Amino acid sequence: MEPDPAEWVTYADVDSAEAGDVTDDGEADGAQPVLAVVGRPNVGKSTLVNRILGSRQAVVEDVPGVTRDRVAYDANWGGRAFTLLDTGGWEPRPRGLSAEVAGQAQAAVGMADAVLFVVDARVGATDEDEAVAAVLRRCGKPVVLAANKVDDAKSEADAQTLWSLGLGEPFMVSAMHGRGSGDLLDLVLEALPEPPPQREAVGGPRRVALIGKPNVGKSSLLNKLAGSERAVVDAVAGTTRDPVDELIELGDITWRFVDTAGIRRRYRESQGADFYATLRTRSALDRAEVAVVLIDASEPLTDQDLRIISMVIEAGRALVIAYNKWDRTDAERRRYLEREIEGQLHNARWAPRVNISATTGRHVEKLVPALQTALGSWERRVSTGQLNSWLGALVAATPPPMRGGRQPKIMFATQAGTKPPHFVLFTSGFLEETYRRFIERKLREEFGFEGTPVRISMRLREKRGKGGAGRPARGRPATRRG
Repeated sequence: MEPDPAEWVTYADVDSAEAGDVTDDGEADGAQPVLAVVGRPNVGKSTLVNRILGSRQAVVEDVPGVTRDRVAYDANWGGRAFTLLDTGGWEPRPRGLSAEVAGQAQAAVGMADAVLFVVDARVGATDEDEAVAAVLRRCGKPVVLAANKVDDAKSEADAQTLWSLGLGEPFMVSAMHGRGSGDLLDLVLEALPEPPPQREAVGGPRRVALIGKPNVGKSSLLNKLAGSERAVVDAVAGTTRDPVDELIELGDITWRFVDTAGIRRRYRESQGADFYATLRTRSALDRAEVAVVLIDASEPLTDQDLRIISMVIEAGRALVIAYNKWDRTDAERRRYLEREIEGQLHNARWAPRVNISATTGRHVEKLVPALQTALGSWERRVSTGQLNSWLGALVAATPPPMRGGRQPKIMFATQAGTKPPHFVLFTSGFLEETYRRFIERKLREEFGFEGTPVRISMRLREKRGKGGAGRPARGRPATRRG
C-alpha cells in the first residue's frame, strides 16, 4: 500500500523557552540546510553520499539493505555547508525490519529542506520507484532526480525513460566513477534554501569588553593591564561614561580591551549622561567577542551583578567572571561568597572564574587562559555524526519524560552555528525545560563549552494537513540559553 500523504510530516520551528509558542514571523532558526538522499534498496545511495562527501564514510556493499538507519553527515560544496542524510532503501510496502528502514527514510524527508531521489538508470523506473515518486510529488519539498549508474551511451538512453516519474528532468550521474557529481551538487544547492546571513567576522585583535556595575574596578583593571593610566579612576561611582579601548599584549597575544561605563540598576531609569553611557556600554558588548564581568568580591552579590551576567548571556557572548578586590576579602567572606555563587549563579556556573585584584595586580595574568578557554568554546563545532551518535546513546539511557500521555522522540540533531554554539533538535513532540537543561548539561560534560552560552531550539514534527496546508510554521530562534 502506498504511504498515505495525510501522514506526511513536516517540522515547525519552536521557541524552546516558551512552550508551544509557534509564530509565523519568518525568522529562520539558523540551522544549515538539510538534504535527504532516498531511493529503493541498492540503487547506489551510499556510494553517491561518499562521492559527495569526498571520502568513504558511508558503508557500501554490493547487496541491498546495507544502510538501515538514518545517518547524518556534514557536507560542503562551493563554500556552502549543508547536512546530508543517508537513508536505507525505501520500499512502499515494507514488512518487519524493512518497515522500520522505510520509516527512517520517510522521517528524513519530513525533516529535510530538499530531497535527492536516486534511481538506477540501468533498471529504469520500477513500480517501487513510481510509488516513492508519487509520495515525493506530494511532499511539497524540492526534489532532484538522480539517474545513477549511467556509464555508457545505452545507460544514457535508459535514463531518459525516468521522465515518466513526474519529477522533472533526470540528471545522469555515475556515483561509482564520479561522472556528473559536481553538476549534480550545483543543482542540489539551487534546490536548498539559502543559509541565514552570518554575523560578519571582524579581523584584528580579539575584542574583550570589561563589564560590571559602577565602581567595581573596571578602569583600574584596564590601567593595570595596559601598564599606564589609560582610564580615569576615581572613588566616585560612574566616572567612566564612554567606552575606552586599548590594545594590550598579554601572553604573546594582542587583545583589544574596552572599559565600559558601569551599568546601573535599570538603564530605563537612568537619565541624561548615565542613560546614554549605558546605551554605549550595550553597544560595546555587541561588538565584543568575550565579556569579562567584574564583581566586587568584598561585597555580597547583588541583583545588578546577576542582571549584567544575564545580559552577556542573552547577547550570546563568551563569558569570564572576575572577582575583583580579592585582597580585601578574608576567609569568612570567601566562604560566604562560595555559598552566594552556588545559590545565585546557577545560570552561569560554566563561566571560568578568576580571583583578582586590579589595584595590586594579583592574578591578572590568569585572565589570558580564561579568555582563551571561553573563546575556544564559543567557536567550537561538533560534527553532525559525532553529535547524533552521542545524543542517541544519551536518549537511550535517559529518554525524555512523557508529555500529554506520549513520549516525544528526538529524531535528529545538528549544530546550527557557533559564536555561541546553537543546536537544533528535530523532535516528534515538545521537550520539557528540565530535559533541555539536562541535554545542555550533558553537552557541556561531553564536549566542553566552558565559558560560552549554549542555545538549544527545537523543530517539532507536524502531520501534514494540520496548521495550514502542511507548511511548517516558522518560529523565533532558540532562546534556551545557558
